[in-house]
Amino acid sequence: MMRLPPFRYLAPASVGEAVAMLEGEGPEASVVAGGTDLYPNMKRRHQTPKTLVALRRVKGLRGTAAGEGGALRIGSATTLVALERDRAFAARFPALHEAVCSISTPLLRAMGTIGGNVLLDTRCNYYDQNYEWRRAIDFCLKCDGDTCWVAPGSDHCWAVQSSDTAPVLVALGASVRLVSPRGERTLPVERLYVEDGIRWLDKAPDEVVTELVVPDAAGARTHYGKLRRRGSFDFPVLGVATAVRFDGDRVASARIVLGAVASAPVRATAAEAFLAGKRLDDETVRQAAEIAWKPAKPLDNTDFENAWRKKMVKVYVRRGLEAVRAPVRS
Repeated sequence: MMRLPPFRYLAPASVGEAVAMLEGEGPEASVVAGGTDLYPNMKRRHQTPKTLVALRRVKGLRGTAAGEGGALRIGSATTLVALERDRAFAARFPALHEAVCSISTPLLRAMGTIGGNVLLDTRCNYYDQNYEWRRAIDFCLKCDGDTCWVAPGSDHCWAVQSSDTAPVLVALGASVRLVSPRGERTLPVERLYVEDGIRWLDKAPDEVVTELVVPDAAGARTHYGKLRRRGSFDFPVLGVATAVRFDGDRVASARIVLGAVASAPVRATAAEAFLAGKRLDDETVRQAAEIAWKPAKPLDNTDFENAWRKKMVKVYVRRGLEAVRAPVRS
């Protein structure tokens, strides 16, 4: 049986109190909300914080509220199951709702939070193992070792970002609010991620994610497709988020975002530019899918053969574009 290492558990009642605790405890403290990712990592000794600063009692971090210009503000500690059951949220942001519903299992969605999924640790076959297994291979570059077993000649960690909500939030142009002892800042979700399996977030250890702001998606057609071995529980080995706005029967703007093919969500910017001003007929969709697969560079660090996963990018981009060109159901 894998057991948690010893730790102190602090339960602040406000964001200010949480930030002060993080400042006082220093780099050996971690924030925890639902804990569905952090606690298993602690059991495997990936992270061993001496103190956990819990957000469960912090006021104002749960639920949704109206933002400026029709935007939706989502508290970072809002559980995934709360969003799953929110009919108004599902109607306004169907792709994000689909991504939320695809995460893990009902039990874990009842515990996990939207903020936790956005900050999800990167994953790799050589990293997501127990301590004894990792010790047998002399660990890996991401944790305790000095070799990336995915690419042994590289000094770069290639662990993948496997958040389901991240690609959709990037496609929707969402932003994230962070609070620290130095104040607060807001940045696009797209800029939160860094192409580095070890340091995958542009976030300081003492920063607390307090909310996500999703712009009004009225007029946009969106879709999220997820590839995984099983129909539930599994992390994505490919996620494709599509958001397209039309001017008549032509594409006014498009975003295609690939997940689980790199350490950060990947914008298929060349395909997005190609689609601008075009009708989404069969040939345009086919050509866009051919262009979109090029920036995807999956490696042998997760389920399925990596070359096949890359080929599936074409399939899922095509499906996403076919879905958004269909008339919106009333």
